Parts: sequence; structure tokens; C-alpha cells
Amino acid sequence: MPDEKVDPASAHQVELVIRRLDSLSTLPSVAVKFFSKLLQSQFLPSDVADIIELDPALTAKTLSLIHQKDSSLSGEKFSLRQALDKLPAHFIRDVFFSVKVFGAFDSSDNRIQLRKELALHALAVACCAKDIAEIISPRMNPQLAHCAGLLHDIGKLALGEAMPKSFARIVEEAKSTGAGACTIEQKHLGLDHTILGKRLAQKWQLPNQITLAIWLHHSDVVRISQSMPEARIAQVVQLADSIARQSGIGRSGSFDSPEPAEQIAQSLAINFDQLEQIRQKLPETVRQKSEVLGLDLPNATATYCDVVHTAAARLAREHTELSLENRQLQSASSSFDFIKEFLLSINSSAGAVDIAENFAVRWQKFYQTGMVCLYLIPQANSQSLEAVVVENLSQTKLVYLNAPAEIPAVPEVIARDFAILDAHDYAGWLFEQLDVDFDLNQTKLMPLLSGGKAIGAIAFELRYPADIELFQEKFRIATSIAGSILDVACSAAKQQCFAEQFAQHLAKPKDTQPKITTESSLNALVEMAAGAAHELNNPLSVISGRAQLLNETETELGKKQLLKQIQDNAGKISRIIEELMSFAMPQEPRPVETNVKQILDEAVQLTSQKTGVEHFNVQIEVAGDIKSVFVDSAQIVSAIANVFSNAIESYTGSLGPVKVTAVAAESGNFVKLQISDLGCGMDAETLEKATQPFFSAKPAGRKQGMGLAYAQRVIRLNKGSLRIISRVGRGTTVTIMLPHK
Repeated sequence: MPDEKVDPASAHQVELVIRRLDSLSTLPSVAVKFFSKLLQSQFLPSDVADIIELDPALTAKTLSLIHQKDSSLSGEKFSLRQALDKLPAHFIRDVFFSVKVFGAFDSSDNRIQLRKELALHALAVACCAKDIAEIISPRMNPQLAHCAGLLHDIGKLALGEAMPKSFARIVEEAKSTGAGACTIEQKHLGLDHTILGKRLAQKWQLPNQITLAIWLHHSDVVRISQSMPEARIAQVVQLADSIARQSGIGRSGSFDSPEPAEQIAQSLAINFDQLEQIRQKLPETVRQKSEVLGLDLPNATATYCDVVHTAAARLAREHTELSLENRQLQSASSSFDFIKEFLLSINSSAGAVDIAENFAVRWQKFYQTGMVCLYLIPQANSQSLEAVVVENLSQTKLVYLNAPAEIPAVPEVIARDFAILDAHDYAGWLFEQLDVDFDLNQTKLMPLLSGGKAIGAIAFELRYPADIELFQEKFRIATSIAGSILDVACSAAKQQCFAEQFAQHLAKPKDTQPKITTESSLNALVEMAAGAAHELNNPLSVISGRAQLLNETETELGKKQLLKQIQDNAGKISRIIEELMSFAMPQEPRPVETNVKQILDEAVQLTSQKTGVEHFNVQIEVAGDIKSVFVDSAQIVSAIANVFSNAIESYTGSLGPVKVTAVAAESGNFVKLQISDLGCGMDAETLEKATQPFFSAKPAGRKQGMGLAYAQRVIRLNKGSLRIISRVGRGTTVTIMLPHK
């Protein structure tokens, strides 16, 4: 053999050619097997795990992409199959489609046969390395050893792809001279497949131990591993390579004598019997694995072309379907943007007409309609209704119209169900009163629904009548949301009117003012509270639900936070309504004879839960002749807990005592409970309003002020009474009278 050195520039050029490879190629027979799995109707990554972990090209590409996804596969936890189970199906498709097929359109080339022989050798080394690792476990992970054995000759595979003629000559020369592949490669290329394989492994970011096995499996690994324990995997691969070559499975491209297996086995603490067992099972194991890969598939190239044709046709159909779905999703996304922007533009203080104008302008702009008229149904005992008209270029004006006398303002056919009507057939009264000319042949009419009833309608010129079916569902969703928002705004306006009337009522001279404590005034307040809760509850549920739906589909953080605020504030209002309903319509009491001490103890526990104060200084004294009262115990416990909570909150610094006494009332038919604190107390004005609903002496926004109002309400329903005495800076005493049998 001539002793001449290769030009370093030539060696560098070879390295550059090899490093340009983004992946290895797989055999046509493997591609057929993979495509057959890929075309199944329910494709899962686990379906192709057996193929990927037996093919060098697919294994290397998968490991590289897993690393790019910031996943770690190394050491004791290495498991390619478990990693595949966690990956989405499209990831596995990407792996396969990024790998070329070796000689797919050059079936006459003998290179395919050589590539098959190299694949069989790699498969034999992988199976053998796994068996060796299982014997020396836990010092070596069998799955890691399998992958290292499968990829140990990727340098040769890369040479066969990037420089096919040179590689074929190297193999022939090694065969004719009985030399090792590394020797001939160094002679002609200036470097060998172990260095080239190492460079590729580093570029593809394969696990470090696999890189070591690729690089060192032809070195003196016994001596190297003594100072570098992590190189032990190269010992395993070198022993596996020796056994595979001695067994004559496949072709490695080297024709020198393999390393003595016994010496390497001894360094790994593997005895002769274990070594023979590995040798004997290897041929059958490789035969089974090669069947999985289809390495003996006849006419593999022609079959591959047929499968590719089938796959291309199917992918074309799927692409057409996905394109249609994509267009539909883009349309739906655009509609959601319209709804989202409308919701986010609403000011909490905006009135119904302002919201109606906002919606009508956005409607015209988004759907590119002509003129728009949005009107709300007239309020009770009113003959006029409010309408917003949007002319061209978003010019708006507010008009007041006379409600039709003989027909409903919203046609019966859409009063409770959504539909798109021709406006000229149903709303002639509307256009007679408007001073703008709608094109009635193109004008449509739709309801604004909330809680299953129309609260108004929108009429607009539809410039693209052919799109009516395409837009129908989007129109239904948008008008439903607008209807719910407008319904809440109208209800809020009603409640504001109620509040103003109530305030005006309270402002009357005292000699003509009926006291809030009278039964008639309380009943009026209860009726108002129930009405308010009923008006607000359904629209609030719709707003909260829509906001949650939009939040789930939104990706922009700022808009998600705004939608979350809408949802949270709707929830707060809903909880206020629950307290209002609890005050206005409490359950009818179910009185039973109940121990007084038990009621007080349960009230203490409930107070701790409500206030978060686990232990407070409560002093309870129950007279010996007091046993029980005849009340609904659950209601009275809740009422007393509210009184306790107020007493605790009266202390501005550290908690002071809350004293409770229970004695027989002078009348003999009642038990008198007195609850006293030494807190901040109340002035005369605060004391007068203390049991009024929603009154609170605290800053606005802190509490709803229902505690004492609710307590007084349920105590009265249980045929008792509540009275408060208080002085600023000296504390408060609440006296509760409860009946007994």
C-alpha cells in the first residue's frame, strides 16, 4: 500500500461535502412500510415506532428534531419509543418527509444492494448492543445502546450518499486487499468514516454518548474507557460489531479481522456462556427486525412509486379539504374579531342608545352593508321608540319613532327565534317614518334577541344577497350578543330610574315620609329588589358566557385580560344579585325547637369562615333557665353570624371582646340575646341607616352592606326582632328577640 499522504485541503473538502447532508436516506422498502402506516385513517406515532427505531436515517432525524424541540434524551432515561408516544402525528410526518429515499429512481444501480447490506449490518449491531447492555445493566441503558449500534456507521452511509462512486471503490479495494474500511478511507480521503460520523452527529445534535460510540468504536476502547467511563458505550458497540461481523450478517464494508470479542467481553464482565447466547439468538432477531423494515420486499422501488402516487392523491384531497376549512375558519375568525372589538369598545357607563349606535356603525363597516337602522322596542306605557340610523360613510343620527299601534314593533315570526326577513314585507311602518330612502328590495330585517325574546331589531341594506346563507350563522351570533348587551343596558337604565325615584322618595319631608321600617315600605323595597334581580340575571349570564368563549379563542394577552375583566365583573354583579335575591325572597322559615347554645356555637363557627378570623374573643353566657327557641336555626345562625362579623369589623386595631348574653325576656314568650362590642361604634346618622339594604359606612366598593339588613329580615320572618344601640368610640349592642314555645 503506497505510503502517501492526502492533501489536507482534499480531506477538508470531503468533510464539507459530508456536512452538507441534513439527513441520511432510507431504503425504498422502508419507505413503503412507513407510507402504508402513514396512510391509515387513524395514524398515531406509536404505529411507526417499530420502523423508526430500526432504520438509521429515521432514527437520526428523529433524535435531531427531538433535540430541536428542547427535549432531552440521554443517559439512564433514554427511550426513543416513549419520546415518540408523546409527539404529535404531524411531527412524525415531518420526520419522514424530510428524509430522502435512497435510489428510489435508480433501481438498476448496485448501490441499493450495498446499502441493504450496510443496513443489515447496522441492524445486527443494534440488536447485539441491546443484548449486551441488558446483561451489564444498570451500567448501560439498553435503548441507548441499541441506537448507538444502529448509528455507529453513519459515516459510511453518508459517504455512500454524498460520494457514491468513491465509496464503492473504497469498499472494493478493502475487499480485494482484506483491509479495514478505516485504512482505505484514510488512504484516499485523509480521514475515515468514524470522524465523518462524529461530525454529522455533532451537527445533528445527537446524544453525546451516541456520538462517542460513532467516533470511538474502532479505537482501543478498553484502555480509553478506563479514564473516560462515558466511553463504555463504545466498548459495547465495538463488541456488538465484532459479533455481527463474525456472524456474517450483512456487510460492514471492512474486510480485516474483527476485534477479538472475548477480550472486549471480559472488560465488560461478560462470560463465555453469555457471549455464546448472544451469538446464537442474533440471526433470528435480525431476521424478525428486517421483516418489520421490509428489507426483503421484492420490487421495492416499483412498489414505492405506486405508494407515493397513492399518497400524493390522498394528500391532494386532504389539501383541498384543508383549504376549504381554512377559508371557513378565516371567515369565522374575522367574525369573532368583529364581536370581540365591539365588546371591548363598550364603556361601562354607556347607555343603550350609545351601544346601539356603536354596534350599528361597526355592523355597516364590517359587513360592508348600505344604510342601517337599529331600533329598540318601546318601554312599558310608551308610544315612542328610539332608533339609530347609519347612513353611508358611518354618518349616524338618533331618531324617535311612533310605535305601530296594531302590530308589534318586532314581527311575531322573529319575536322569539332568529330569522332573516325581507324588511319591506314586515316593517313598512318603519320606513314610512324615516327620512332616508332604503333600497327596500335589498333591505333585510333581523331580531336582537336576549333570553329568548326580541328587545329590538336591525334593518340594513344587504349589498351581496348571494352571501345570505354564508352569513346567516354569523349574523345570528352577532345579533344575539348585541341583544344581550343592549338588554343589560336597558335593564340598568330601569334600575337607575328606580334608584332615582327611591332617593326622591327618601328626600320628602319627614312628616310625610313613611318610615323604611314599615311593612308596606319593606314590601315595596322587596318587590323592587326582586324585579332588579330578574331583569339583570339572564343578560349577565349571556355576557359572562360570551366573554369566556371569546377569551378561550383569543391569543393576544392584552385582549385576554380585558375579556377576563368583563367576565370577573359580570361574576361580581351576579353575586350581588344573589345577595339581593336572598334578601328579597328568602326561603319560608321552617321553625323547630333548637338549643340556644347550639345556635350561638354554630354562629361563631360560621363567622370564622366568613371573616377568615380563626379565633376571636367571644364570651357567651346563657342563663340556666334558657334552653331553646322556636326558629329556623339555619336562618338565625346566619343572621347572628352577620352581627358577629360587624362586631369584629368594628375594631380598627387588634380584636377586642364580643360579649353575648342570653336571658328570658320580661314578656316570657321570647329569649333576649344581646351581642356587645367595644369597637368604633356608629353615629346617629349611620345608626339610622344600619339595617337598610346596601348601606355601608365603609368606602365605596368595599362591601355591599347587606349583613344587618339580611339579619333583620330573617329575624322578623322568624317572628323576632332586632334593635341596635351604639355610640361613637364606645361600641355597639345588638338586641335580638327570638320566640320560644
